Amino acid sequence: MTDEASNRPEASAPEARAPRGFADRRGRDLTAERRIVARVSEVYERWGFEALETPAFEYADALGKFLPDADRPNEGVFALQDDDDQWMALRYDHTAPLARFAAQNWETLPKPFRRYAYGPVWRNEKPGPGRFREFWQCDADTVGSDRPEADAEIIAMGCEGLRAAGLAAGQAVIRVSNRKLFDGLFDAGGITDPMQRLTALRAVDKYDRLGVEGVRLLLGEGRLDESGDYTKGANLPASVIGAIEAFLASAETPGLSRAGVLDAVSGAALGAAGDEALKELAAIDRALTAMGVAQDDVRFDPTIVRGLEYYTGAVFEAELLLDTKDEKGRAVRFGSIGGGGRYDDLVSRFTGQSTPATGFSFGVSRLASALRAAGRGAEDATRGPVVAIVFSEDDMQHYLDAVSELRAAGIAAELYLGRAGMKAQMKYADRRGAPAAVILGGDEIAAGQVTIKDLDAGRARAAAIADNDAWKAERPGQQTVARDQLVAVVRSIIE
Repeated sequence: MTDEASNRPEASAPEARAPRGFADRRGRDLTAERRIVARVSEVYERWGFEALETPAFEYADALGKFLPDADRPNEGVFALQDDDDQWMALRYDHTAPLARFAAQNWETLPKPFRRYAYGPVWRNEKPGPGRFREFWQCDADTVGSDRPEADAEIIAMGCEGLRAAGLAAGQAVIRVSNRKLFDGLFDAGGITDPMQRLTALRAVDKYDRLGVEGVRLLLGEGRLDESGDYTKGANLPASVIGAIEAFLASAETPGLSRAGVLDAVSGAALGAAGDEALKELAAIDRALTAMGVAQDDVRFDPTIVRGLEYYTGAVFEAELLLDTKDEKGRAVRFGSIGGGGRYDDLVSRFTGQSTPATGFSFGVSRLASALRAAGRGAEDATRGPVVAIVFSEDDMQHYLDAVSELRAAGIAAELYLGRAGMKAQMKYADRRGAPAAVILGGDEIAAGQVTIKDLDAGRARAAAIADNDAWKAERPGQQTVARDQLVAVVRSIIE
């Protein structure tokens, strides 16, 4: 049998592939996410929030959003049956596990209970570009306070967290509204049909894409798009459509303050629920102003209608304003990178008692991808270890001593453990992103010296030297020093 035939995989061998919607991540991606989590966690803890980690699995009925309605409850979640015949599912966010934890431990928890959490979540959805079945989220929530100031604190802390994660002023905005605005508007307009309300809210949610005219058509009889497809509208009365258009106009007015937005929509017939929403938003504005949160960092926007079946009051959405490009240099829009709001009914599913709660969540993986698309990934480049080159089995003790000495000094170092020659070892060190290579040949050992190749300097200088002979003569980034100077020289290269 030829070598080629012997290396060919068997026909029955499994194909090496990751499941759809799941991604392998190497050093750069992991470094970026860990950096974001570390910096945001420091902010959340400084604001008095406690870290909490819940299991990856929850009982399926505890998740709430995806209750079993068939033999296998796998609609939206990854589920399996335990040995006691109960269905468990991987968590799809960090909020549902928090609700279960709070209900289970409510008697012993400090109230309000303030916690933050981060880690992977799983969604059994169809994967696509930028849509994964496994990704990281970071949450912060306050359970047990119905005060608008609790919403304001979560929003302000979210701003500071995004700033710590790497977004400068003007690169993100948190838009805030209140679900009760539309509830009051519909009540005052006599819109009682839940499907008619839902159709209208979905139309408003398309405002960014369709503009005022497109939304107006969907609020009325319907809209015919460019492809010829017709979307049936909500058939709202003209007075209600006019009030919603006033909402849209307030979101479009440049330079309008948070209080200015409330004034702009207060003229509409909003009913009792809408008036309550205005009072809550005014209280949030006062608290944000007292905490020094700029008008450009947090804006009131009545068009925010996220979580139609989830949130009960204030809602907020973090939008990325940073210029981002794909690998081919084309502009891309990330849009929403996080959001949250008030959800006063989630814990009550377990206890039967109303328990107010509010929180904010952002996608760690999504934010890391956005920063990289903005050209901000240099700080996340994985820094490899110093690599010690191996020449002879007889001198292995010298190589091991050098690596141990570097590690004892707190410098990441490794001994090359393949069987390739010098040229291949240097290529290996380059691929590892090593800052330096340690060379202990027979001549260096005999003279009590060590040759250290500054790979960063060598890359930079070699790029400027066009002539190969000149490069060999100059040996950029290479120096030979006394053996006892190894740590000091390598540290100077790294620092």
